[in-house]
Amino acid sequence: MTSQPRDPLFDFTGKVALVTGGSRGLGYQMVKALAERGADVIIASRNLENCETVAQECRALGRRAVAISAHVGRWAECDRLVEEAYAAFGRIDILVNNAGMGPAAPSHEVSEQLFDSVVNLNFKGPFRLAAQVAHRMAEGEGGCIINVTSSGSLMPLPGVVPYGAARAALNAMSLSLAHEYAPKVRVNTLSPGTFKTDIAKHWADKGEGPKPTARGWAGDPEDIVTSALFLASPASVNVTGALIRCDGGHH
Repeated sequence: MTSQPRDPLFDFTGKVALVTGGSRGLGYQMVKALAERGADVIIASRNLENCETVAQECRALGRRAVAISAHVGRWAECDRLVEEAYAAFGRIDILVNNAGMGPAAPSHEVSEQLFDSVVNLNFKGPFRLAAQVAHRMAEGEGGCIINVTSSGSLMPLPGVVPYGAARAALNAMSLSLAHEYAPKVRVNTLSPGTFKTDIAKHWADKGEGPKPTARGWAGDPEDIVTSALFLASPASVNVTGALIRCDGGHH
């Protein structure tokens, strides 16, 4: 990776960003973009080795970077993640709740264990992280939180109902937290659509076929970057409680 020229609107020098699910896919793209533009970063996922690989890339840019293994569907691990992040940097200016999963199953075959796993990772954990970090931000110098949801929260999604419902809850949560921790903390939702991340390897067309969107094709992972930077930027001071779609025009 090479550093990018510092656009004053997207200059994150001196900022600290925590990104869950930050070792691959869209999370990796957001970590890389923030680090390239001056942010120190905390990369969290269940796979510590993958997080450390990304952290090393960010250190090569001259950034401080910490890799933390955490299952963010579990509140105790969310709390540990927050404590370790603040111990390492003393602050979090940007939280990106990106980790999630959406296993497919007919609704009548969804077990309680699967239901709980999906809801925990896609809603329960992000709520805990956002609430704990927002509280600290509000008591300090403020900050911003980006909750990454899905186009599945805005449209019918047969076969992955718990996932779509949990993501819809995340949308509602973001709006409520934006009001609860205002004015020092901004909370927004970023709603991606179909992207050619690792999961595309399991699709019949490998992500290369046409999609039912205005754009007509799945996005490349790096296409998420400017939407995330927009929401993370201090220049977006008047944007909170918003849902930004980066989905190619799903309908």
